[in-house]
Amino acid sequence: MNLPGKIAVIGGGTWATAIAKLILNNTDSINWYMRRKDRIDDFKRLGHNPAYLSSVKFDISRIHFSNNLNMTIRNSDTLIFVTPSPYLKQHLKKLKTPLYNKFIVSAIKGIVPDENMIVTDYLKKIYNVPAENLAVIGGPCHAEEVALERLSYLTIGCADTERAKIVANMLNGNFLKTSISQDVEGIEYGSVLKNVYAIAAGICYGLKYGDNFQAVLISNAIQELNRFVNAVNPIDRNICESVYLGDLLVTAYSRFSRNHTFGTMIGKGYSVKTAQIEMEMVAEGYYGTKCIKEVNEKYNVEMPILDAVYNILYNKKSSFTEIRQLTETFR
Repeated sequence: MNLPGKIAVIGGGTWATAIAKLILNNTDSINWYMRRKDRIDDFKRLGHNPAYLSSVKFDISRIHFSNNLNMTIRNSDTLIFVTPSPYLKQHLKKLKTPLYNKFIVSAIKGIVPDENMIVTDYLKKIYNVPAENLAVIGGPCHAEEVALERLSYLTIGCADTERAKIVANMLNGNFLKTSISQDVEGIEYGSVLKNVYAIAAGICYGLKYGDNFQAVLISNAIQELNRFVNAVNPIDRNICESVYLGDLLVTAYSRFSRNHTFGTMIGKGYSVKTAQIEMEMVAEGYYGTKCIKEVNEKYNVEMPILDAVYNILYNKKSSFTEIRQLTETFR
């Protein structure tokens, strides 16, 4: 099955770097947009991303770098967006090139703040991209382990199953296995919520709750996630599949999880602002918490874990008190 034309990676972070490496295993060359020209210059000089996954080497002759978003999009057929969700809107404001005729893959595990929309809905509504031209990449998959060539699995969601297969083949390899799904909304909302629950797990770790409690927390989290995605997109799905439960588990437990690290700092008594400064990376669950809380005003799903995280992060409630109250809702 042929790859979908010229491929562009949009973003310069950890996950973008890992995805670029995967794609280059299956195609001759890629376009790659990075916002900062100095990072591009360093990348070309060093042969690796100077800021992220610096141990991963690239054949620079196969990469067409640019810090001009319009030029990159104009010269590409398939766009893989791998920017932090809080910055997507800002990036796209630079656009003078249409998106409706491009095939777009979102590897963004977040929601568009202010708009409170998952990325595919945002692209459909604001940029008139048809649903069949949109795909999403779901986990569980930490970029660091992909870079280390440790066996990982991804799920590609797309309304058009044939196009989902194309993207799956584009990423497949000896250390990366793929499957496909039509549950685009469920995958996207699940990827937002698992970041929220990873913050909750981190808070509990910071408060010195043990493994027994963490197991109960995550058991309740997957039930809460299931209630929400069933309200938003009521289709027949198995919430125990790796793209839902697996992605939640790896994000809640892994040492690579930024959201867990952020939550741990909060549980230890850091303020939100101090934790964000110390992190130097975006914990998308912080923004996702507020967005899902506001989206849920429409659906009124019972979500005590989300509510507790929201109260801690946005209402400055005591982590100790909120988690203590949360424990009374579990079974």
